[in-house]
Amino acid sequence: MDSTTHDARAVIIPSQYQPPLPLERLILEDGSEGAGDRMELDVLIVGAGPAGLACAIELAKLAKADGADLNIGVLEKAEALGEHSLSGAVVNPRAFRELFPDLKDADFPFRGPVTKEAVYVLTKGGKLRLPTPPTMHNRGYYVASLCEVVRWLGAKAEGFGVNVFTGFPAAQLLVRDSAVAGVRTAAAGLDRDGKPAPGSAAPNDIIAKVTALAEGTRGLLAQAWCQWQRVPSDNPQIFALGVKELWETKQPLDRVIHTLGWPLPRDAFGGSFVYPLEPNLIALGLVVGLDYRDAGLDVHALLQQFKRHPLLRELLDGGEMVEWGAKTIPEGGFYSLPQRRTGDGVVLLGDAAGFVDVPSLKGVHYAMHSGIFAARVIFQHLKNGTRLGEYDRLVDASYIATDLYRTRNMRLAFRSGFYLGGFQAALMTVTGGRFPGGRYRMHADAEVPRRATAPALSTGISKVDAVFKSGNATRDTIPSHLIANPDVPLEVARFYAHVCPAGVYEATDHGLRMNPPNCVDCKATDVLGPRWTPREGGSGPKYKRM
Repeated sequence: MDSTTHDARAVIIPSQYQPPLPLERLILEDGSEGAGDRMELDVLIVGAGPAGLACAIELAKLAKADGADLNIGVLEKAEALGEHSLSGAVVNPRAFRELFPDLKDADFPFRGPVTKEAVYVLTKGGKLRLPTPPTMHNRGYYVASLCEVVRWLGAKAEGFGVNVFTGFPAAQLLVRDSAVAGVRTAAAGLDRDGKPAPGSAAPNDIIAKVTALAEGTRGLLAQAWCQWQRVPSDNPQIFALGVKELWETKQPLDRVIHTLGWPLPRDAFGGSFVYPLEPNLIALGLVVGLDYRDAGLDVHALLQQFKRHPLLRELLDGGEMVEWGAKTIPEGGFYSLPQRRTGDGVVLLGDAAGFVDVPSLKGVHYAMHSGIFAARVIFQHLKNGTRLGEYDRLVDASYIATDLYRTRNMRLAFRSGFYLGGFQAALMTVTGGRFPGGRYRMHADAEVPRRATAPALSTGISKVDAVFKSGNATRDTIPSHLIANPDVPLEVARFYAHVCPAGVYEATDHGLRMNPPNCVDCKATDVLGPRWTPREGGSGPKYKRM
């Protein structure tokens, strides 16, 4: 079989080819050899996203009010704040108001309020407008760029005396017995073989009394900690992949738009968004659940098809795509939350814990509020010895858990297909989640069988050009950060090539070929195939307005 021929009879179960989580590389005894410098902090926060920065700000505010001297550090793998941050995004300002009670909504880093919205079901050439589902009402919320939100929060954190260290990925958890003691960062300046090159830098050990893991979606250290400590969840976490573009347009857009249906197949869950950022700047994207059944499905290619729909064609006519990006989103909801998000010396925040509500398309304010709750417990833990487990109690008693419980089965209902899933989700909306009741059991995305099909021919922006528009300038001589089984069948190699929106994987007559510098850290194949691990700081995309 050559690299252009597909075996229509082939069925792929991704988990059969996925390497295990490299736990032996991720959990390291404190004091192990190999580190350069060693730094000690009171609190270490891994990840400068909304959850991590909200935690840092609240902690710093509490310390200031109490007259305490807390040494707080935030590690971020991107070269600059916001460069690895991507979301739609329409933001509920609730957590901002809590964190900054003296500010008005107009002071927050939002692009503008949602004044009009529309939801459509699309066919290939037509559309049907639907009443906006109650879970998707966005009046009173704000369109925003997550990059800009993160930069603004970072500046606020630094203003409170928080140390923000960009360009330092956390690569390993440092432990003492069953306690988390801190992290070891990734080495920098290694050659393709992983050996020190001129100007290389050894990893650093950062020790803290409490480590908050706010790594974002599919957080590697959060995964490692849960597996190491055998922390279960009722259902495995499931994910979606979102691919997003920013367009400078000739035509203005006056409303927030969401769509269902075309170009997705009926057995795939997902939809699109189109948001106005400025009179002549729009964000658009397509989000698809990674439990789809067609091994030839390619989210980036589907987004290119979507832009040719009449709903978009006139809006984009004469415009230019100016930025591109991709990332995964945790979609499992209430039943996929780890049964505890705390341990000895550690707490899990935001997307790393799974605090995303798919029916309302919201996660930013849940992430921030989880950081605020964690900060309050961490502060009392350091001051009075309060157990970190109080954080779980606060989250479980808050609107975060209430919201996720109310919509607990809505995303999961779509395992049965678009129409039956939509009918069940509508019943759940009407009954506040009470009917149909019970727990919908789910398989991990990698356990879902896929049928091998010939993909539709892709037109529009290529993956190579898309990666360029992400700002990715990772050096070509960097060692691979991806762990793949070397001898996967040809159909599996093709599957990886379709899953990855950034062109990292190629199926050739000689097997799987990888181009690791292309990676934009979306983590899609970490869900379904080759494992992602941190690489040297500053690698990957450099998002500006995503």
